[in-house]
Amino acid sequence: MKKAILILYTGGTIGMAKTANGYQPTAGLLSKLMTEDRAFSHEDMPNYEIVEYTPLIDSSNMTLHHWNVLAKDIIKAYADYDGFVILHGTDTMAYTACALSFMISGLNKPVILTGAQVALTEAHSDARENLISALLLASRYCFPEVTILFNHYLLRGNRAHKIDAIGYNAFLSPNYPPLAEVGSELLAHTELFCAADTKPLDLHKYNPIPLAHFRFFPGFTLDTLEALFHNPLRALLLHTYGSGNVPTLDKKLFSLLEKEIARGVIVANCSQCLKGHVNMDSYATGRALQEIGVISALDMTPEAATVKLQFLCSISDDAAWIRQQYVHSLRGELSA
Repeated sequence: MKKAILILYTGGTIGMAKTANGYQPTAGLLSKLMTEDRAFSHEDMPNYEIVEYTPLIDSSNMTLHHWNVLAKDIIKAYADYDGFVILHGTDTMAYTACALSFMISGLNKPVILTGAQVALTEAHSDARENLISALLLASRYCFPEVTILFNHYLLRGNRAHKIDAIGYNAFLSPNYPPLAEVGSELLAHTELFCAADTKPLDLHKYNPIPLAHFRFFPGFTLDTLEALFHNPLRALLLHTYGSGNVPTLDKKLFSLLEKEIARGVIVANCSQCLKGHVNMDSYATGRALQEIGVISALDMTPEAATVKLQFLCSISDDAAWIRQQYVHSLRGELSA
């Protein structure tokens, strides 16, 4: 019996049409193109239905509201389908994949996000191959996690990072291997999949929180960082050097951070390097942060480090609990 896959089409390049003002999402176009393409009705393909959101959006306009709607729709249709494919623009795809992975507990069916760098209407588009691969993988393997399928590779969603604005190899999983590869055969590395979630299926919504980022660079001024704290701030993600290091010559930096942490602001340390991990025990410049209560993002991507902060602060006001949960793997987003 053929598997049933639900396609949730949010927008993005994959279904855009060329207009006088550039490429824009076009209602009904994707469904029409898929119906006309015999590959999507091949006997090896699963049965599928498409839910097209109104309005279709460029992913740069993705918000917490859209995340909540997507997760709610997956929960609502969960019993009726064997898997889910989300068509999404690439700019914020990794953020959405992270968010959905945290929001849905008890997930034991595949959720695959995919899209395209070139619209399906174009002769050299990567859209057709990405969409066909996503549908095949979603129907053949029952992996219990949110993933991204792009350019032949299936990546854990909360481990993916966009690395290329124009090339087909748009995403990288810097600190975790691909879960599957699409070539002459579909090769799934099932030993890398998350374990089945024994919790009941449930949804945890995102709420807006005041979160800020600060990226260190030679010549930064402390006034810029201090200005972030002038307005109410719930969490701050520091983008530090190497394995989590910051300048230590100006003691005012640590006094400022220590004061904000003492009043309940969650301050996390994320490396500017994609590969490797934050280790605040390696150098004195990192250990100084650890001693004042800065927590480590370990080997999380910048997207995962951000979205996990948003998630934990959405579901709890307990700063101690948030700090404790942040450094533990919730959905495979970091290495033990």
